[in-house]
Amino acid sequence: MHNTPLGPVVPTDRAISALRPLPASAVRLDPAGLLGGWQERNRAATLPHCVDRLHEHGNLDNLHRVTGDFDGPFTGWWFADTDVHKTLEAALWAGNVSSFVAETVPLLEKVQDPDGYLVSYFQAGHRDRQWRELPSSHEMYTAGHLIQAAVAGARTSPADPAVQQLLAVARRFADLLTERFGAGGEDAIDGHPEVETALAELFRVTGHRPYLDLAARFVALRGHGLLGPEGRFGQRAYYQDHRPVREATEVTGHVVRQVYLLAGAVDVAVETGDSELLRATERLWESAQATKTYLTGGQGSRHRDEAFGDPYELPPDRAYTETCAAIGSFQWTWRLLLATGRSRYADELERLLYNGIASGIGVDGRSFFYSNPLQLRTGHDGSDEDAPGRRLPWYKCACCPPNLARLMASLHTYAATGTSSGLQLHLYAPGSFAAAGRAVDVATAYPWDETVTITVTAADDEPWTLTLRVPAWCADARASVNGVPASFVEDGWMRLERVWRPGDRVELVLPMPPRLIAPHPRVDAVRGTAALARGPVVYCLEHADVPTADFEHARSAGGDIPGRDLERTPSTASQDTHTAPADFERTRTARDDAPGAGFERASGVAFEDIRLDLGVPIGVRRDHPLAPVALVVNGDLSAIPYFLWANRGPGPMRVWIPLVPTTPPR
Repeated sequence: MHNTPLGPVVPTDRAISALRPLPASAVRLDPAGLLGGWQERNRAATLPHCVDRLHEHGNLDNLHRVTGDFDGPFTGWWFADTDVHKTLEAALWAGNVSSFVAETVPLLEKVQDPDGYLVSYFQAGHRDRQWRELPSSHEMYTAGHLIQAAVAGARTSPADPAVQQLLAVARRFADLLTERFGAGGEDAIDGHPEVETALAELFRVTGHRPYLDLAARFVALRGHGLLGPEGRFGQRAYYQDHRPVREATEVTGHVVRQVYLLAGAVDVAVETGDSELLRATERLWESAQATKTYLTGGQGSRHRDEAFGDPYELPPDRAYTETCAAIGSFQWTWRLLLATGRSRYADELERLLYNGIASGIGVDGRSFFYSNPLQLRTGHDGSDEDAPGRRLPWYKCACCPPNLARLMASLHTYAATGTSSGLQLHLYAPGSFAAAGRAVDVATAYPWDETVTITVTAADDEPWTLTLRVPAWCADARASVNGVPASFVEDGWMRLERVWRPGDRVELVLPMPPRLIAPHPRVDAVRGTAALARGPVVYCLEHADVPTADFEHARSAGGDIPGRDLERTPSTASQDTHTAPADFERTRTARDDAPGAGFERASGVAFEDIRLDLGVPIGVRRDHPLAPVALVVNGDLSAIPYFLWANRGPGPMRVWIPLVPTTPPR
């Protein structure tokens, strides 16, 4: 094991890898920035909240049932142990070997069977069903989250006795899986992928090859109907068991299962040198992005099965877009960025983070969305937790809150990478970043401000490259080094090579005027609408910002629009007001390698902004009570970042805003 703290994904030196993750200790996010502030909120609010809820909702009592220290009924879903494991992982990424860790790890060891099995639901009262219901039992899924908690400990606090104990517990379960399901064993897979990524990382921590071999075996076995002749509701695609990963042409079925499977497939591909499998994962990523991904980066248009829909089936009000799906997509995309170095993956990380993931948690850090619709209608009945009108403190199936906690605790490890040739910045946030004796400080108010200032604080006498990501949405990026312009952009990267000296200063400007985005014409549900965005942030209209008269009129008329449609009005552009350019002009903001770069392949997520000249003045407001930057439409209607909606009470909201026709219908 390494003595230097590392992050969640650490490919070996032999892996296919264009970029290398930085050690966790090499990155510090300033709590004054948005990302660093999220990490601090996670430490101060979300993590303690998760621990409290595990006690209140019986997850820990479920474990005590097995040891005989609790005689009440089992509580929650049969995979409720995973919420304990994810919270452990979050605490360990946060560098906090707390009383929760110190108390829970010995409990897990006490609960574990002599052969390594550890799933409390089946251990107390359901022994006869153990390993017999793999399509739905989540037994390997549960093992996977236990293993990932141990990996977090091994990479952050390897010398701590509780961590060493946890790693031993996880390895015993992994060894049981290897013995039972490895080469020469039972041909079987879990109905919910996840263990594949965990086994790959456990191999990376321990160097024990059978763990990687088992992960590869699970990826190879999926797609051959092992989960039964019919599968759930007669559809093997729900489990991605209808076609092998190498042969699949589109993402299907349960979204979280699909993205977790493909994250594991990337891990297997890069560690085994399997370029064909890696290309298959990229092909499926393009499938998802081109026709099945929302503007926010969210995925999953069907509440039934929590699933992908058909191509271009992206209704905003029925969007399921589970928070865990966005997190899984983030994990999959990060692995593809490391493997290929392609900037489109870094762009997607940013979009997911500021929209599809951030919407899942309230500003208090203690309330959460499971599903994240892009529209909530007036009069919506939010009493069902599957489609609430506000964030809730916990859920019967509480997978999302601890999943958010573990991502936020490790967020700093996704901001930058380093290679022998230099340092690459992917997510712009104030903080410090270091690689191979080279270090920089970053000062910025991004994504609210367009300027990012990078100061070199350590360097050697050799030339190296500081690589800056230029997002696809930014058309006119510019930079200077010590005041001298240097703005050459290639494939989404601005590469600045020189012999750097401490004190050298780079100023990167990413202009982010407000813009209107049109959907792909094949997305029927939002035809005739436009969305607002600024930089990487998607905006929405929410009831709290709509003039009372407009809102009451819409409600009395039975409408679902909290405010007016976008109309043609005389432009009153001012210094801080922007009007979109020529009528339906295709203003190219995508790179040629981006999926959907040609309009016919563009998706509902609009990799190309189709900018509309509606004569609608769009201003920037910096005195909004909730949003650091709000957009002002038609002079008085404020739009807020989508991720901030529902923090001022339940009520209607929409991302896609109807357009008033320019000519009356005949």
